[in-house]
Amino acid sequence: MTAKLACMVSTMVAAVLFIASLRYVTDFWLLAFVTSFQLHIAIVCILLSCLVFWFTRDAVSALLVVWSLALAIHAIAMLMEFSTSANPASDARPFRLLSFNVLMDNAANADAIADTILESGADAVYLFEAAALQSALPRLEQTYPHRLGCYSGTPTCDLLILSKRPLLEGRFHSLSDLRRDRFAIASVDVDGTELTLAAGHITKPYFDDYHRDELDEVSEILFRVTGPLILAGDFNSASIAPDMRAFLAANELKKATFEPATWPTEAGRFGIAIDHIFARAPAILMKTTRLPDSLGSNHYGLVADFMIGK
Repeated sequence: MTAKLACMVSTMVAAVLFIASLRYVTDFWLLAFVTSFQLHIAIVCILLSCLVFWFTRDAVSALLVVWSLALAIHAIAMLMEFSTSANPASDARPFRLLSFNVLMDNAANADAIADTILESGADAVYLFEAAALQSALPRLEQTYPHRLGCYSGTPTCDLLILSKRPLLEGRFHSLSDLRRDRFAIASVDVDGTELTLAAGHITKPYFDDYHRDELDEVSEILFRVTGPLILAGDFNSASIAPDMRAFLAANELKKATFEPATWPTEAGRFGIAIDHIFARAPAILMKTTRLPDSLGSNHYGLVADFMIGK
């Protein structure tokens, strides 16, 4: 590696690390994509800076290695924060949820998606961009007779909650003026315990401050909820993003330690988790798994098992 090439690579790595580090001084919406990919960016920078150091053995490349490692280590620490204890009460009851952004123009795979839902054994199902599944709704309703969404409680067919148990006090909320009715909340009775189910589809974080503002709107709704709570949906951001971390802390929500990557589907397990399933005690999240196939969507779906305490 020539000195000129090493200098160019070092400059590029330093610039990327500087941009990635801006999260520690500001939560500007233009940085949203960078903050969600902090671990990925740090790993690439580690490899590049180590390569430069191998050839140059200078202080600058050594500093870049240390800087990259610091960002990677902190990203891993943030991924582990807000992790579930997976330690339920002895009298807790099992509950399973499936959450999936199916992609609005994915009607060709409606039957395959319906098969996956029916085979999942889920007690409740959250679907986003659900217009693609309208043809499969009659079959789904044989197993999930209780519905909120797709013209039930809303004039739209976008966010949909299906349940084996009656949905009590179900209602929709519009989180901003960009999209209507992209948050829904209801409750179900789980062997005498009222469990709150909440589903949300949050705007992408690179539309001004809408992502943070919509999370604040969700918080306003959740602050009024008592008892066990399950929140899931397409949040369009990783849990290590600053506004997501503040949201989880404010609402005392827990997640899987290492959430399965859900986007982009082409990256498989090397993508990032922008679809999430969270729980608030006494709902205890036990595990979250990813559906094995994206079934034509640009997201992978998730299945989570809970134990619901009183």
